Amino acid sequence: YGGMGLDFSYSIAVAEELGNIRCGGIPMAIGVQAGMATPALTRFGSDELKKQFLMPTIAGDFVVCLGISEAGAGSDVANIKTTAVRKGDEYVINGGKMWTTSGCQADWMCLLANTSEGPPHRNKSLICLPMNLPGIHIAKKIDKLGMRSSDTAQIFFEDVRVPIKNVIGEEGKGFTYQMLQFQEERLWGVATVLTPLETVIQETIDYTHQRKVFGQPILHNQAVHFRLAELATEVELLRSLLHRAVALYVEGNDVTKFASMAKLKAGRLAREVTDSCLQFWGGMGFTSEVLVSRAYRDFRLMSIGGGTDETMLSIICKYMEILPNK
Repeated sequence: YGGMGLDFSYSIAVAEELGNIRCGGIPMAIGVQAGMATPALTRFGSDELKKQFLMPTIAGDFVVCLGISEAGAGSDVANIKTTAVRKGDEYVINGGKMWTTSGCQADWMCLLANTSEGPPHRNKSLICLPMNLPGIHIAKKIDKLGMRSSDTAQIFFEDVRVPIKNVIGEEGKGFTYQMLQFQEERLWGVATVLTPLETVIQETIDYTHQRKVFGQPILHNQAVHFRLAELATEVELLRSLLHRAVALYVEGNDVTKFASMAKLKAGRLAREVTDSCLQFWGGMGFTSEVLVSRAYRDFRLMSIGGGTDETMLSIICKYMEILPNK
């Protein structure tokens, strides 16, 4: 379908390199295209759907967005309310999606919708939804704290008709497909923060080395250089966890626990590194002229998007059998 036929570890290598871009929004948009909205179609979609949607997306002719979150259902995917009701050989879609990355410019959406009245984990389907159909309303581009170079849309659906053949894989398997899709999304997200965090630490070392306070460079204070050494160590530990999870994933293992652990650690470490380093920049860190302030805003999303820290903790607890299954 126009791809290079490489395994997932190559996607992670690309994600790490994209971290050299000095903002979070562009790597995130590429990640949606390459590792968040397309894995289910790649794995479970029909040949016809792959030719219609996957090939032009891989070629870069189409932009894709992922329609999962809603105003009342972010990390709680089972609680989405958007419906796709069968009418003859079509679905009629009603509802809406929120916080949709690239939603303002997307050519199609990988949409999760309720296609039956069954149990919440077995009544959902993923649907390839062209974004130029009647009844699709892009309400607004959302103004955000960070990731400001990435458009984020609120979208409504009003009696949108799409062919039944546009469902990815089996009807009713959408929740399962999306949970699998989340693993690649979370691993990609972890990979994209590693290089920026290293860069923020190094630029903080450089700045505190040349900036003098009370007659000596800021870096010469033990509290500063010990803290930077500690943060650099944490970043390397996160990289090791990511690479272990990716290696296991490539071998065909279930890495839900490790991907959740890595996502949790990445979100918390992104906050820790950017907050600590911004403090060492002093007043300059509170301006928009330096990378650390942008990273502080952009990577705050890591603890929210793609599953909150609290959701990751719940998944980890489940896999460790700390809490009884409900």
